[in-house]
Amino acid sequence: MHPLPYHQRGQLLMPAIALALLAVSCAFGLVARGDGGQRDRRDQARVEEAFQREGEALAGIADAVLAGRGAPADFTLAWRNDFFKAQPGTFVPFTVTFDAFSLSSRAAMLYVRVERQGGKSVAGRRGQAPAYETIFPVRIDTAEGRLARLTRGFAVPPGRYRVVVVVRESPQDPGDPVQARKTGALVRELDVPDFWTGELAISTVVLADRVEPLRAAIPPDELDEDPYVVGTNRIHPAAGSTFTRKQELIVVFLVYNPAVGVDKHFDVQVDYHVYRKNQGGEPSGGTAPDGKGVRAGERYVTRTNPQRFNPSMMGPGFDPAAGTPVLAGQGILLAGFEAGEYRLEITVTDLLSRKSLLRDVAFAVVGL
Repeated sequence: MHPLPYHQRGQLLMPAIALALLAVSCAFGLVARGDGGQRDRRDQARVEEAFQREGEALAGIADAVLAGRGAPADFTLAWRNDFFKAQPGTFVPFTVTFDAFSLSSRAAMLYVRVERQGGKSVAGRRGQAPAYETIFPVRIDTAEGRLARLTRGFAVPPGRYRVVVVVRESPQDPGDPVQARKTGALVRELDVPDFWTGELAISTVVLADRVEPLRAAIPPDELDEDPYVVGTNRIHPAAGSTFTRKQELIVVFLVYNPAVGVDKHFDVQVDYHVYRKNQGGEPSGGTAPDGKGVRAGERYVTRTNPQRFNPSMMGPGFDPAAGTPVLAGQGILLAGFEAGEYRLEITVTDLLSRKSLLRDVAFAVVGL
């Protein structure tokens, strides 16, 4: 479970901008130092004022986008997000991707505002305080190709929200005209789930490239910049849902609120079954084990061994009653898979309460 960083509790924009300005000023080497190369303080004040105006400009762009007055489209932003249980509320890690080929700078500002549905935004005069609002200086890394990825996260109570994201490149010279900076923006509606009902629940199922063990958990106030860290594991989400036969399908998710009996006993089983969408006139294929039926238009492929999570596996110190989630996941080698579209069916069963949840994950395999 993600603890909720202090600065996600209805953060105001101005303190966020101040922190961002400090980070950007340091990146540009604009903070005055006590050595012989100290920059004139009046010049530093001019730079900070320029970045302050930049932050206010981004907020103004968000106001215009939410008011339906059009979004800047120098480049197109794509969005994906997940949902994890937080303390308190729901944590929403997200990734924004875009083609950075046309940008002239590797530095940018990322502005995020989250509003409850029904809130009104008017340029310069927002009637309802956002549920979350912040601004980050970011570096655009295109080492893996022209598609840039920015990953952050925020936490809010369950409910329906609108999210507006603005990305604007930062100039090499802070005095450059604001309108010369290329900008992209998007708006998304989110229905944020409630994991605090006490009922068996699971997080979003994340398709991952890998899961990286960490030596220690990161500080809670750094989670918004490293949102896919769960305990002492960092999840590296996959860029998409299409894989080659040389890759491994990795799914990761968290199980919340299993029943806990005497002596802190709990017992959760997770089953994984794979089905393939029929190609052309192929007939539907057979019946899956354990009485699971094959849906129309698909055939059964394989399953993995069931996973069990209980004190014997997790250790006597593991206590789900205290809110500690079960980190579950599976890796499936795709070398023996034919090219095509697939469905991974995940069934989570609480063996004490006899309640179960089913989730489907669609993926595709390409290549010879």
